Amino acid sequence: MMHSGHRARLRRRFFEEGLSGFAPHEALELLLCFAIPQRDVNPLAHQLIERFGSLSAVLEARPEALMETPGVGPNAAALLALMPQLMSYYERDKQRERPRLNNLERAGAYCRSLLRGRKNECVYLLCLDAKGYLIKPVLMHQGTIDESQLYPREIVRETLLHNAYAVLIAHNHPGGEAMPSRGDYDATLRVMEALRAIDVRLIDHIIVSDDALCSLTHMHMIEKGQLVSLEDFDYRVRMASMPTARRGKVLQTGATEGYDGLEED
Repeated sequence: MMHSGHRARLRRRFFEEGLSGFAPHEALELLLCFAIPQRDVNPLAHQLIERFGSLSAVLEARPEALMETPGVGPNAAALLALMPQLMSYYERDKQRERPRLNNLERAGAYCRSLLRGRKNECVYLLCLDAKGYLIKPVLMHQGTIDESQLYPREIVRETLLHNAYAVLIAHNHPGGEAMPSRGDYDATLRVMEALRAIDVRLIDHIIVSDDALCSLTHMHMIEKGQLVSLEDFDYRVRMASMPTARRGKVLQTGATEGYDGLEED
C-alpha cells in the first residue's frame, strides 16, 4: 500500500505547489495515477521517458506506440495522447473568451466598459500575456470621489500571481477630466520601478472620465517602458490642455498601432 500514500503525497504537493517543482517523471507519474489505479506507476513513468526521450515526446507519441510499452493500456494511452490536444483546445478557447488589448483602441474600449458608471475612483490592474490577451482584470483600489491610491507592492504581488508578461493600469476621474495629474505621474513612476525589478513592463496608464479617455503611452509620456521626465510630462499636459482640436485628438481617439513590447501574431 506504499504507492497509495505516495499518490496522496503527489496530489497534495501538486495542490500546494503546482507543477513548477516537479521533475518530468513526477509530472508523468501524477498523470498516470488517474489512468492506472492501485499500482505503483513511478517505474512506468521512468520507462516511458527513457524510451521516448522526454515528457513532451511521451505526450506527443501515437497511442499505438505508447501501448507497445508494457503496462500502458488503452486508458493510459488515451489520457497521455489527449493532453497536447487538450492544451491546444484550452488555449484556443481561452483566447476566444479574453479580449486582446494590444493597442490603445482595444484597451481604451475595454477600460471604458470596465469603468463606465463608476461613481468612485477605481484603479484596475490589467494583467496581459505576451500577445496582449487579457489574463485578468484586478480591482486594486476603490477610493473616494476624488482620491485613490496605488501600492506598488500589491501591483507586483498580483502581477506575479497571474504570471503576467505585461500590465496596464486603468483608473477613472468621475466627474472630472481625463487629463493626468502630478499624482498620476508619481504613481505611474512608482509602479514602473517596482515592476522593473521583476522584469515586467507597464505598457500604458489609461485614465477615463465621463466623456473622454487619456493614454500616457498615446501622449508619449510612456515610451519603450520608460516614463518621461516630470518636465516633459508637464509640457505634454499643458499642450494637451490647450482648447484646440488637438486636445480632442489626444484624449478621445484610439490608436491601432500595437503597444511596444508585446508580441505580434
